[in-house]
Amino acid sequence: MVDILHRVGVVAPLDEVYRAVTTRDALADWWTTDTKGTGDVGDTLAFRFGEAGGFDMEVLELDPSGRVRWKVADGPEEWIGTEIDWRLDQRGDYTIIQFGHHGWREPVEFMHHCSTRWATYLLSLKELVETGRGRPHPEEVAISDWT
Repeated sequence: MVDILHRVGVVAPLDEVYRAVTTRDALADWWTTDTKGTGDVGDTLAFRFGEAGGFDMEVLELDPSGRVRWKVADGPEEWIGTEIDWRLDQRGDYTIIQFGHHGWREPVEFMHHCSTRWATYLLSLKELVETGRGRPHPEEVAISDWT
C-alpha cells in the first residue's frame, strides 16, 4: 500500500480550517461546487467534477480538536476503500494541515495525478481560509487532460 501525503500551513485558527473540511458549503468553496451531504459521522459526502465523475466519501471521524477521516465508498476503482485523513495542529498563527490519502494498492500514474490535484486543492483551501475565496472545480488550476 502507498499513500499521498501533503503538509500545508494556513494562517487561520484551527476551528476555521476544521469548518472548511467538515461542512458542505465550505467544501464546495474550495474543492468542488457540486458537493452534497451533511458531513456528519456516518453520512456520505458526494463530490462531483462534471464529466470527470466524482467520489462518495463516508465520514468516519470528526474531532474538532484536529482530526477528520473519510473512507471512499464510490468513485474510480483506485480510490475505493482508500481513506482521507486530515490532521490539524495550531502552531502560533498557523494551522498546520497534515493531509493523507491512504491505502492506494500501487503507485500508478493516476495516483501521481491525484497527488498533484490534491496539492492544488489544498492550496485552494488555504486561499479560502486566508482570503475568503478558493478555487474549487470548475475554477481550479488545470494540470492535465484528466482535469
